[in-house]
Amino acid sequence: MSKKLFIKTYGCQMNVYDSARMADVLAPLGYEPTDQVDLADMVILNTCHIRERASEKTFHELGRLKALKAKRNITIAVAGCVAQAEGAEIQRRQPLVDIVVGPQAYHRLPEMVAKISRARGHALDTDFPADSKFDHLPQTDTPVGPTAFLTVQEGCDKFCTFCVVPYTRGAEMSRPVDAILAEARHLADCGAREITLLGQNVNAYHGPDADGQSLGLGDLIRRLSDIDGIERLRYTTSHPRDMADDLILAHRDCEKLMPFLHLPVQSGSDRILAAMNRQHDAASYLNLVDRLRQARPDIALSSDFIVGFPGETDADFQATLDLIRQVGYAQAYSFKYSPRPGTPAELMAAQVPEPVKEERLAKLQALIVSQQLAFNQAQIGKVFGVLFDRRGRREGQWIGRSPYLQSVHAAINGEPTGKIANVKILNAGPNSLTGEIIDTMEPACAA
Repeated sequence: MSKKLFIKTYGCQMNVYDSARMADVLAPLGYEPTDQVDLADMVILNTCHIRERASEKTFHELGRLKALKAKRNITIAVAGCVAQAEGAEIQRRQPLVDIVVGPQAYHRLPEMVAKISRARGHALDTDFPADSKFDHLPQTDTPVGPTAFLTVQEGCDKFCTFCVVPYTRGAEMSRPVDAILAEARHLADCGAREITLLGQNVNAYHGPDADGQSLGLGDLIRRLSDIDGIERLRYTTSHPRDMADDLILAHRDCEKLMPFLHLPVQSGSDRILAAMNRQHDAASYLNLVDRLRQARPDIALSSDFIVGFPGETDADFQATLDLIRQVGYAQAYSFKYSPRPGTPAELMAAQVPEPVKEERLAKLQALIVSQQLAFNQAQIGKVFGVLFDRRGRREGQWIGRSPYLQSVHAAINGEPTGKIANVKILNAGPNSLTGEIIDTMEPACAA
C-alpha cells in the first residue's frame, strides 16, 4: 500500500530542485507525492533561511501541523537551511518533529525514516558529508514538464557579511561534467525543453570532465547545448566576481543560452559594498554589464538589492538609485536588510531604523517597476519564440516563457505544452505580455 508524501517548499529554485530529489529518494519506500497535506503520511518542510523571520515562519507552520499529527500520527520532517542552522533547537522547541535534515544530507532520508520506525525516536542529520549527496541520489522518476532545474554547483565561499548561505550550504562544490550531462539527457528524454542550471554561485562552477580537466560554466553550457531536445539554457544565481571571459563569450556564441541574466549587485555604494564584503565595486559591476552587452547586445538583466544595510546613508542609497538608472533592469528583487543570526552584519553599528528602510524600499521598487514596465513595453511589435508550459485563466488561453523569462499570454487551439512558437507581442503590462501566434508551432520533442 502506497504512502502519501507532502512537501512544502520555501525559497529559491535550489530548494525546488531539492524537494523533487527528496521525493525521488523516498519513492522506493512507497511514498507517492500529494498536494493535499491532510492526506499525507509524511510532511516535509523544505525551508529557506534567506528571508526575514525564516525560523519563526517554520515554527508557525509546525504549530499548524500539530493537530494533524495528533489525528493521524504522521511523520514530520524539517529540511533545508533552517534545519541546517537550527537543527537541535527545532527538536527542542517542537518535539513533534521526527526528522531534521540539512540540505547536504537529504540523500540519507531513507536511513532516517528507518531509524525512527525502529526506535520511535527522533533523527537529526545536519552534517556536511565528505562524499557528495549527488553520488547517492537515484535517477529522477518525478514527472518533468517543459522546464526543469538542474543543480550543477552548491555552496558559497564568498562570505558576504549579511548572508547565512556559507554556513548552511557549506563550501563551494561543483558536480562532475559527465554526471550533469547524463542528468540533462534524462531530463530531455522526459520532455524538458528548457533547463535552468542552479547553484548558490553557479558561475563559480569548475567541475572535472572525464579526463580530469576542470571546466568552467561557459564550457559546460557549450556541451549542454549539444544535447538533442534541449532548446533553451539558463543559469542562476551569479556572483559578479565569477563572470569569467569564457562565460561572457558563451552568451555571444551559444544560441540556446537565453539572453537574460540575473546578476545581483545588492548596492550601488562602494562603501556599502565593502561593508557587505561583496568583493567588487560599482565601477567593476558597470564595466561587467558593458562587456556582457557588447558580447550579446540583446541581453537583459535582473538583480538583487538590499536597502537599509547597517550604516547606509542617504548618499549611499542615492548611489544605488543612480546605478539602477545607469544599468536599466528588466526586473529586480529588492528587500529591506534584516539581521541573520551568526552573520557579521548582525553585530554592526548604525543599524538603519525600520521606517527609513521602508521609505527607501518604496522608492527603489517604484524605480524598478517603471524600468520593468518600460522594458516590457519595448517588446511590443517584436517577434520571438515562446515556450508554452501552462494554461491561462481564460478558455483557450495559454501561458509561456519568453527568452527574457516574461510570462506571455496567447490564444491557442489544441495542446501546446512543451512547444515553442513565434509570437508577435501586442500588449505589455508590468508583469506579463500578450501576443498572437504567427506561425505553426514545432512539435514537442519525444518524451
